[in-house]
Amino acid sequence: MFKEKNLMFIIAETPMHVGSGSEVGIVDLPIQREQYTRFPKIEGSSLKGALREFFESQNNSSKDQIDIIFGPENGEDYAGAISVSDARILFFPVKSLKNVFAWITCPLVLNRFLNDLNLVGKKLNFNFRENSVSNNCDLLLENDYIVLEEYTFKISKDNQVDEFISEIVNKIFPDTNYKYWKEKLKKDLVILSDDDFYQFIESSTEVITRTKIDSEKGTVQSGALWTEEYLPADTIMYSLIFFTDGKNIKTDENNQKQAKDLHNSFKNIINKNIIQIGGNATIGKGFCRIELFQ
Repeated sequence: MFKEKNLMFIIAETPMHVGSGSEVGIVDLPIQREQYTRFPKIEGSSLKGALREFFESQNNSSKDQIDIIFGPENGEDYAGAISVSDARILFFPVKSLKNVFAWITCPLVLNRFLNDLNLVGKKLNFNFRENSVSNNCDLLLENDYIVLEEYTFKISKDNQVDEFISEIVNKIFPDTNYKYWKEKLKKDLVILSDDDFYQFIESSTEVITRTKIDSEKGTVQSGALWTEEYLPADTIMYSLIFFTDGKNIKTDENNQKQAKDLHNSFKNIINKNIIQIGGNATIGKGFCRIELFQ
């Protein structure tokens, strides 16, 4: 039984490629997506592995603590105390005619988010309307239109958007260092229809062509030309984390760790830190900031 629960925001500081393997299609190496919605995701196993790797890099994390939280290398000995859900999309950045870019979302994504908050004991209640923005939105043109990439949308202002943003903006951008981003989220969030959001999610990720050069000939090696898909920087996702009491190889009750203590240890090490998720770390991809819901 899980005794401690929380929600973890994942803010992409650089483009992120968490791959699903090779595919026969337009993109050789696509990102992970949900099967039925096609929304981007990060598999819980991929995220848990990235979290463990960060813990192992920290001098204040002992091997015993890491094994208790994440499980030992030999998984048959005992299970780790933490359970990590797949990361889901919350806000997705797209090009805007005004203010460079906007974050978009939709009622389906937001209602999922509220349900997931409820699972970890943090209740919020809102009724979201499609094609709506906050009263302070800076994206509007004449006659309440906005332009995102090459598409124009008729938009209305909604108090519910203001109230929702005021509840979560300090959770995602809690520090004074992020004052600019906090104000931008308040003004530049757009709730589109589910279908319009789906179209952007499918067509507005970054697709990069990569090559490998033959060092002797100075030309592209045969077969060494491929495309990779990335979630853009400033994408905001979230994942749920759950804790049980920790086990140890020893069966002595004195060696058991309480879920609350493990949750606090996890929070002290991971919260507000930058971890690397997915591939291509050596070219600066996948650096993400973690913020636990406080």
